[in-house]
Parts: sequence; structure tokens; C-alpha cells
Amino acid sequence: MMTDEEILKKIDDTTKDAQRHQLETLQAILERNAGVCYLQQHLRGYPAPSDASAFHRSVPLSCYDDYADYIHQMADGVVEDHGDRPLLSLDSLLCFFYSSGTSSIKPKLIPCFDSAPAKAISYIAHQGSAAVIRRLFPPRPSVNKVLWFVYAGNVTKTKGGYNAMAATAFPLHGNDSNTSHFLSMCVSPKEVIVGSDVQQQTYCHLLCGLRHSNLVDAIRAPYANGFIKAFGLLESKWEQLCEDLENGFPGLDVTDVAMRDAVIEVLCGPQRDLSKIIRSICEEKSWEGVLSKIWPNVRYIRCVTTGSMEHYYLKLKYYAGDIPLLGGDYFASECCVGINMEIKNPPNLTRFVMLPTAAYFEFLPFDLNTACVTGRETVDFSSVELEKMYEVVVTTFRGLYRYRLGDIVKVVGFYNSSPQVEFVMRAPKSSSDIVTERDLMSAMASFQLVIRNETTVEIAEFAGFFELEVNPQQLKIFVEVREGFIFQTKANLQQFIVVLKRCCKSLEEGLGGVYKVMKERGEIDPLLVSIVKEGSFDMLSQLAMENGASASQYKSPKIIRNRKYVDFMEASTIVPVCLNSLDS
Repeated sequence: MMTDEEILKKIDDTTKDAQRHQLETLQAILERNAGVCYLQQHLRGYPAPSDASAFHRSVPLSCYDDYADYIHQMADGVVEDHGDRPLLSLDSLLCFFYSSGTSSIKPKLIPCFDSAPAKAISYIAHQGSAAVIRRLFPPRPSVNKVLWFVYAGNVTKTKGGYNAMAATAFPLHGNDSNTSHFLSMCVSPKEVIVGSDVQQQTYCHLLCGLRHSNLVDAIRAPYANGFIKAFGLLESKWEQLCEDLENGFPGLDVTDVAMRDAVIEVLCGPQRDLSKIIRSICEEKSWEGVLSKIWPNVRYIRCVTTGSMEHYYLKLKYYAGDIPLLGGDYFASECCVGINMEIKNPPNLTRFVMLPTAAYFEFLPFDLNTACVTGRETVDFSSVELEKMYEVVVTTFRGLYRYRLGDIVKVVGFYNSSPQVEFVMRAPKSSSDIVTERDLMSAMASFQLVIRNETTVEIAEFAGFFELEVNPQQLKIFVEVREGFIFQTKANLQQFIVVLKRCCKSLEEGLGGVYKVMKERGEIDPLLVSIVKEGSFDMLSQLAMENGASASQYKSPKIIRNRKYVDFMEASTIVPVCLNSLDS
């Protein structure tokens, strides 16, 4: 077992000669896996390329579709071809990880092989992340629990008998000391973490957290949207939570027997005094800074707040008050990418130190103005330029070769000789995208500021959709607001439509250069903004999970490309506002 100092020193040492470690990583991957089917279709019987340039010439850039047939065969139990050659890796297949599942009907399956180098770097990356936290917040023996909104229950079996799960769930399904240590830290029992109903799990996480409110040192979730849903549930269900504390058992809404019995054991009988304390806090209905009142010993809150999660940051700060919000790391289902060494920075200043031994990395230059990559030639660690944007390409120890990760990053500095990057956005899916994820988020942030000057309405969620099957094309934006009372009278509704239309003009002006050019050419119809029913985006997440998405990894899409999800949102629309007319 390495000490925190040893782990951080190891990370520091690998970044001092990052390019050498990158080439050694590539060489190790190819020496191990050059004979697999995927690579041999490009190498045509030749041995592994001797250097990076030869590798680039021999093996093309790839995306998920290039692996889909192999992955489907492995999921069915076929891991070798007829000549006994492994399909993607010499290492044995452990399981599959789900992608977030917000872009397609079914989430992608990412194979996880039993690779010793991959496990070693994963250990260094995760322990390094923990060491950064412990350096800022040394462990306390008496206050040492974490209220962790994690969901590890959505585990399915493939036809070949392999487990498929979220990457975040994988450590929780083992029987080793790491699993035991994690569970001992959590205020919730394992039965809650591996439950099958997200709403019941979230409720029970809150109930267990309230029961041991004085022992909670930190509150964590994989992504910021998970916190917003949990704290929204606290706002709406606090009376029931207090009643359950007073009774010593959860209400009838918790129907999962194993979860219910485990929570009863955690509650350890009626907690009337604690119930009164929590009730007195919540009765004030002042939710700003409420977390430090309910959990007085909490020292930090941690989750990913970059990319599409940045939208939730201000609301999270509203709940947190003076409690520090710590940013997450850059860990993908495919591999670890980077570690956040300055975790106290807000999202706009969050940067990740890329890990030279985690994978072999390449970078495709990306032009934000045209919203596409510029050519097919990549650069490596030694050739990236400051302030330039790139799409990340990875060659991993676990069977992915020159794989386009679909993430756009900006190089903002160097940690020793390793690039420091900001996460910008998910890459556009095609050149037909009218706006990027970043364009939409920036425009909606400005829109929220403008609308606050006109009304008390707060935007809870939003997502855009490109209607490409009509001519001219059209951008539709679905918006969910928190203040439902505005729709209770016709006068309120008409007044809100006028205000919304006035504010929407500023929204359209912020949608980026491509949108502006297409609008000037008359190639797109006026913007359509649809106000949807309260709770629509929660129901959208349930729809995604019914189709296989993981609760822990679900990220509400900012650009919807799944027609089934679009039809659902259109059916949930209360008020459609088109900018070409005052009629709605």
C-alpha cells in the first residue's frame, strides 16, 4: 500500500518526462495486443509498428461503430475468431461498462478487460485523487462518514453471461478490501447503493444521511445533476423524512424489502429529538445554505461540475452556502484521462493534468468557429499548443485503438511536461449540428440572466434538438422552469408568453456563429422554445434508465439526438413559443 506522498510523487514523476512515458505506454499496448483481430485487419500480418508515426500510418482513427461487431460478439460470449485470435485484447474479458446512454436508444457497451497495467494506473489515478482531498481535509476519526449519492444496482447480464454496469458501479460489486473500505465510509448500507429503484434509493440515502447527520464529513455524487435531484427531493419530501425519523422506519413508498430492512437497522428505532431538529430547519423553507444547517460537520461537497454539469453549479452553491464545492476528475468509461490537482477551483477554472501512463493520447485540432475538427492529422503530447482546442483520441490497454473519445478539450497549461486541459464540451456528432453543446449552454446562461430581470422564474433544465427532416431546418429548445404557478391563470400565462418572447430574442443572438450564418441565409426557421411540464426532465431520465442508462452516470443531454426522447418532450410541452409570431 502506497502512502499519499508516494502516490502524488509517482504522478509528479510521470509528468516530468511525459512524452517518453507516452511512447513507452504505446509500445507496451502494442507489444501486448498487436496480434488481436482488430489491429491485424490493419497491420495485415506485420508485427507491431516500431514507433508512433508508423502506428498512425497503419491504424486509422476509429469510433464506436468500428468496434460494434466485435463488442456484440463478445457480449454473446465469442471472444476469439475462428483462428483463436482474440478480438480486441489478449487479456480476459471481465465485464462491460455502460456509456451514459443519452445520445442513443441504448447505451454503448465498453469492454473492460483484466489488464494489469490498466488496473495499476486506475489505482494510481483514484488514489491520487483521494490523496489530493486528504491533503486539504485530513481524516477525522470521529466524523468520518460520507453521504454518497451513488447507484450501483443497474447490473444486467449479456447473452454470453458477462455483467454490464456503470463504471462507477464496478468497484462496489467486488468482495475485496477496497469494496469493504468504501462501504464502511458510506452512511448508507449496501442494500441502498445496489437497489433497483432510483427514487427509493435517493430517498433512503437522504434518510440515512439525516439519521447520522453529525457523523457526515462529506457529501458526494458522481455528477452535479445527481445532487440537484437529491436536494430537490429533500425540499419536496422533508416532512415525510422527518416523520420516518420519528417513527424509526421508512414510509410505505419504500417498497424494496432489502432496502427497507437495511434502513430500519440504520435508523435504530424512533429518533424523535433528531426529527424535531431537522423539522425546525426545514420548516423555515429557506434552502439557501441549508446543507450546513442539516449536516453541521460537513467539510466539502464533491462532484463533476464541468461540461454540461456547469449549468447546475450556481444552484449547488445555493444549497451549499459556505461549504466548499470540490470539482471531480476526468475519468471516462474507456480509461482515466486526467486528474484534478486544484479541486477548489470553480468549473470555469477547472483544469485536468493528463496522465501520461493512462493511455496513449492523440489530439485532433478542433475549430470552435466551424464546430468541427480540422483534418485527420493528430498531434501528440509534445506538439499541442496553448489555448488551442482538440478532440481527444485514445489508445488504451483495454482494446481501443486510436479511438475518438468524443470530448473537446482546451490546452490551458502544462504540469511539468504534461498538458493541462479544460473540458469544453462533447464533440458535435456531425457537420449538420446547428449549434454546439457549448453554444447552447452559453446562450441559456445569458437567457437566464435576462429572464431574471423580467420574472421570478428559474430555469431548472433545458435541452436542444435540431429538426433536420424539415426544410428549412429548425432548432427547438425544451425548457423546464421551477415556478409552476405562472400557468395557473390565463392572464399569467399570456403575460409570461410576452416576457418569454422578448427574452428569447436575446437567447437566439447567443447561439453561435454557425447558427447566425444559417439564419442570415434563410436556411433555418425561427427558434422554437417549448416550456415543458414540471418534472419532465426527471421522467426523461427514467425513460433513459428503462432503456439501459445508468443512474450514477446519467447526464441530462443538452443536445438531444434520440427521436424517442424528442417525441416525449414534445408531448410534455405546455407552452410553445415561436419567434416569428406572438401567437403560441
